[in-house]
Amino acid sequence: MNKIKCLVVDDEPLAVEVLVKYIGQLDSLSLAGTCHNAIDALQFLQKNRVDLLFLDIQMPKLSGIDFLKTLPQRPKVIFTTAFRDYALDGFELNVLDYLLKPIPFERFLVAINKYHATQEASVTLPSMLVSPATTTAADTFIYLKADKKMVKVFEKDILYIESLKDYVKVKTTDKEIISYQRITYLEEKLPEGRFLRIHRSYIIAVDKIRSFNSTTIEVGDQELPIGRQYRAEVMRALGVKE
Repeated sequence: MNKIKCLVVDDEPLAVEVLVKYIGQLDSLSLAGTCHNAIDALQFLQKNRVDLLFLDIQMPKLSGIDFLKTLPQRPKVIFTTAFRDYALDGFELNVLDYLLKPIPFERFLVAINKYHATQEASVTLPSMLVSPATTTAADTFIYLKADKKMVKVFEKDILYIESLKDYVKVKTTDKEIISYQRITYLEEKLPEGRFLRIHRSYIIAVDKIRSFNSTTIEVGDQELPIGRQYRAEVMRALGVKE
C-alpha cells in the first residue's frame, strides 16, 4: 500500500512536533517534510509530491489561507489553528478538515479517516468492470488505540461492537480489541447501511447477522439484545414491517 505523503506547515515548533509524532504512529502515513512558513512550503511543493497538507492559518509573511489561494493544484488540506473564526474560509476553500489546537490524537484520526473516505469515493471504474466484489469497500479500515499502539481493523472483519462505558469492545472474526473510545464515535465513523445500532450498548455488522427476531439478533456465536427504543428502526433497516 502506498503511504500518504504528508507535509506539515506551521510556525510553532511544538505544533509541528505534535503532528510529526501523530503521523509517525500511523502505518498509512509518511512524513514528506516540515516547513515553518508558507514561502518555504511553496518551494517544497514545487519540487516534491505531497498527498496531504497540514496547514496552519496564522503564520508570518503569508497566512495559510492566502497561501492556499495561490496554489493552482492543491493536495488535500487540513487546517490546523488555535482559532475558531476561520471555519467559513475552510469551507469556501474546500479543505478536508479543520483541527483546533491543541489537537487530540482521536480528533487527528477523524481527519485521517476523512482523507481515506475521499480517496475511496474518488475511485471509479467503467461500468462494464464493476462487480459486487469491487463495490463492497472490502479494504476500508479504521484505527483503534489499544495496548499503547494503534491497531488497524478492517471493517469487513467486524462482527459487533459493545460499549463498556468509556471503552468499547470490538469483536472481529479472529480477535477482540478493547479501546478507550465511545461507541457513539464509532457509530458516526462506520458506514450507514453496513453497520446498525441495535441497542445503546451494541452496533452490529449487518452482513454478519445469522438470525433475528423482534428482541434479539444473532451475530457470530453471540445473541445480542435489541433495545426497545431501537426496535422500530432496526426492523425497518432489516426490511420487516411491524
